Amino acid sequence: MSQRLLVVEDSKPIATVIKQIAQSLKFEVVIASNLAQVKSILATDKNFFAATIDYALPDANDGEAISYVLSHGIPSLVMTGKMDDETRQKILAQPVIDYIPKENSQAFLYLKRILHWQQVNHNSTILVVDDSSSARRHIVELLKRRNFTVVTANNGAEALERLKDHKNIKMVITDMEMPVMGGIELTNQIRRIYTREQLAVIGISGASNGIHSARFIKNGADDFLRKPFCPEEFYCRITQNIESLNNISKIQHAANIDYLTELANRRSFFNNAERRIKEYIDKKVPYCLAVIDIDFFKRINDNYGHNIGDQVLKIIALYIRKHFGSGLTARLGGAEFAVLLHGLDVDNLYNKLDDFRREIAVSNIIAGDHSLSIALSIGAVFDSTEVISKQMNDADNALHSAKENGRNQVVVFGAELED
Repeated sequence: MSQRLLVVEDSKPIATVIKQIAQSLKFEVVIASNLAQVKSILATDKNFFAATIDYALPDANDGEAISYVLSHGIPSLVMTGKMDDETRQKILAQPVIDYIPKENSQAFLYLKRILHWQQVNHNSTILVVDDSSSARRHIVELLKRRNFTVVTANNGAEALERLKDHKNIKMVITDMEMPVMGGIELTNQIRRIYTREQLAVIGISGASNGIHSARFIKNGADDFLRKPFCPEEFYCRITQNIESLNNISKIQHAANIDYLTELANRRSFFNNAERRIKEYIDKKVPYCLAVIDIDFFKRINDNYGHNIGDQVLKIIALYIRKHFGSGLTARLGGAEFAVLLHGLDVDNLYNKLDDFRREIAVSNIIAGDHSLSIALSIGAVFDSTEVISKQMNDADNALHSAKENGRNQVVVFGAELED
């Protein structure tokens, strides 16, 4: 179901631009050009995710529409052509998401950013650490206007416990002076566990001494705010740090995931497999490393085109993800995939591989307008204590044996081929 945006704007050109921006974010848009229309709409329909409100309307010239929309519990962004400090203070005195001056085209780019983050901020959990209940409440209220998920702690020691309990925390906002454990020590402890790529830390303090910001940064904080802070500055710092974390996450995803199949790529597989194999060996857990290749894949590309070939790769990747969901899976390149599995014993692991091969062999793979019969050759290594590169080489050798001996089969490295 689409989220709905109420656009309150008397300028048709501006309303049209906002509507286009909102629709690009998958919003369903309802437009009102004056306060009377707003009242008519909200009399029967209050189901809006958010609203954008023009400060000055023909029948509400002094921001009256803002308080009216807010009174219906609708998070609101204010668009204004007025730039004086009195108007700004009047807007910020109300629990708005933000205000955006109508100065130039940058205003609409900023609007799009804010609406996007309103949609996705609930996925980001922020931990607020302060021994003052009033200070905590104020920060929590500001964050919830921006749709963040928020947890709180009274001091640094309690904050470390919250971090253990909530694995999806992306940011910690911590006061400096607190009992039990202060903000500087908390930041130092956090950096022993989490990198800057995993978690952002913002220090806050009401002390006038400028050295505190430097102490926070030197102990691993990403940013600093002095109390009392302006809500605008607060939101800018929060958004900047959350965007930075998300950009890093996108870069890491691109570096570790195969662009076509969305499985792990070769580099990521090697790194993660090495760690898992060590755990399996230490705990004496039976495991196998297998390399899977699509038989005669070149013929598919030659006969049907690379687009169909790409679709086949995506479909086989979906089967791999479904069949080996608890294992580590990857596309190594071309038509070659890898899986790392653990199980009860060698027979159990072999049967998982062969069941997968059989499932593909009897399935009709629908790619475009074509129904294709696909076969797989699989080379496997069981419970090896060799390094990952040697295990991959051994699995490749077993795969080559499968190809040379008729394809559509599982061959185990070191085992005799059955007649």
